[in-house]
Amino acid sequence: MQGLLGEKRREAVLRNLRTDEGTLSQDYLAAARSVLRELVAVPDLVQSLPLSRRPGCYARNLLAGDDEVSVWAMVWGEDSATSIHDHHCSCCFGVLSGTVTETWYRAIDATRAVPTGEQRREAGYVACMLPSGPNIHRMRNFGPGDAISIHIYGFDHRLHASSIETEYTAVSEWSLPPQPVRESALHVGG
Repeated sequence: MQGLLGEKRREAVLRNLRTDEGTLSQDYLAAARSVLRELVAVPDLVQSLPLSRRPGCYARNLLAGDDEVSVWAMVWGEDSATSIHDHHCSCCFGVLSGTVTETWYRAIDATRAVPTGEQRREAGYVACMLPSGPNIHRMRNFGPGDAISIHIYGFDHRLHASSIETEYTAVSEWSLPPQPVRESALHVGG
């Protein structure tokens, strides 16, 4: 599948995302930020497309893609959320409409993470990150109503089902067993 954007727009988006350094460079992140700013500035361009929606869930809609990048419209039903995850590729997103809440996490081992912060991302917000992370986060739509965001990932959508590298389970720092403290750390001097 080529994507939901018309051929001319799709080609322009993909062309504007091309850099000599590939998808793991600051030049690429700047290009992705520019493309996202253009797309979120004209919400009707994406909102007028026949986007899939899943009440209570989020739906991924491929807008454009090639062997290096994929551009998706995510339609977030009210009360939908991703897993807690990080990415195997560059990840850039912009909020087209509604509000998406992003919660950041810190891994405490290979499968568990604790929350470290949370921000509401409103229409017009744009962010980009390289997979040099960790960039562990979860995205949610608390409502009211749907939200739509545009995501640009540095991967070939035909080779990978998703941009997610690792999924985590949230734990509270209070639920972790106490860590042993060395006696020398407790006493300074004699």
